Amino acid sequence: MTRLSAMGGRGLKIAATLLAVMGGLAVAGNMAMAQKTPKKVAKKRAQQSAWVKLCEATKLPKADKAGKTKIITKNICLTHHERLDGNTGMVIISAAIRMVEGQKKPSLMVMVPLGMALPAGVKAAVYNKEQWARAQKKKRVDDKELKPLSLKYSLCHPAGCTAEIPVSPGLIDSMKTGGGLMVLSLNSAGRPVAFPVPLTGFAKAHDGKPVDNKAYSSARNNLMAQIRRRMRDRVIKRRTGGNLPEPKKKK
Repeated sequence: MTRLSAMGGRGLKIAATLLAVMGGLAVAGNMAMAQKTPKKVAKKRAQQSAWVKLCEATKLPKADKAGKTKIITKNICLTHHERLDGNTGMVIISAAIRMVEGQKKPSLMVMVPLGMALPAGVKAAVYNKEQWARAQKKKRVDDKELKPLSLKYSLCHPAGCTAEIPVSPGLIDSMKTGGGLMVLSLNSAGRPVAFPVPLTGFAKAHDGKPVDNKAYSSARNNLMAQIRRRMRDRVIKRRTGGNLPEPKKKK
């Protein structure tokens, strides 16, 4: 099974932002990290697009009229956003529009962390720019102003749980002009957990050409390697009282 055909397992575990990864391997981390970031840098990162488009020719099984299964090749594109915890590399939230060659409707897919109440599913709503600005300031956005979608979970795996729903071209258009996508899930205690997904750069990524898969995968691998090194350094600091060993000199 290829990366994009998995679509919700490995398919959604892609990098947070191609621009950030390829440019400086920046990670959209947790709130503690964000608070330590200078305001000018934080503002610049907030304006940077975290959407990327990946396409792949994927082999899929299909039954013919006689009931025999044959393998066909279809092009699958994923316009994807992913936010990672900069300390652990774990996915905090991911969202994607999946386009499959030959299918009439695209699908909206979101992945949330494990520990959510599965029967409740996921709610998602596109906020226009004015509504998104209000939400960012923690001001109320009335539910009557929104057109929420109900997504059912389709798959859980070590990285999180994926929910999806077919969507109309109208929703894609609203995402292109919107301020953000708000994803709402219930945790195991029944308490709502909100996952905001900015839509900055979505339209450009969705309508533009796909990025080079190999270059992107390489950049993401480098990003995850940096996170693992930071995790290792933190463990060493705790064990040695803050003194890191001198790096080995290359011969």
